[in-house]
Amino acid sequence: MSNSSHPITFKGLEFGTFRMKAGLSESDMRAAAKTMEVEFLNKEEGFLGHAILKGNDGTYADLAFATSKAKAEEICGKWMQNQYALAFLAFIDPVSTNMSFWSRLE
Repeated sequence: MSNSSHPITFKGLEFGTFRMKAGLSESDMRAAAKTMEVEFLNKEEGFLGHAILKGNDGTYADLAFATSKAKAEEICGKWMQNQYALAFLAFIDPVSTNMSFWSRLE
């Protein structure tokens, strides 16, 4: 169902799931994600939005919306060289990470 007053503009998506490292604060992780959005993601051409979701089992989902799948991959490829992204990634248990890229069907 679409809402014409809020059209969906994204065409690409980074979809990742992860668990937080033991002993770290969810509120600190959320603050690091917000800083990453403001200082890094919002400045990237083609970036449209970011969200973190939490499932019932303690697994988190990280979503980054972009103008295309290729743009989502390009932006994600810069995370390991960006201090704000690295600060966010420090909360993530790397063994638990599963990341993929998606194209929106019309």
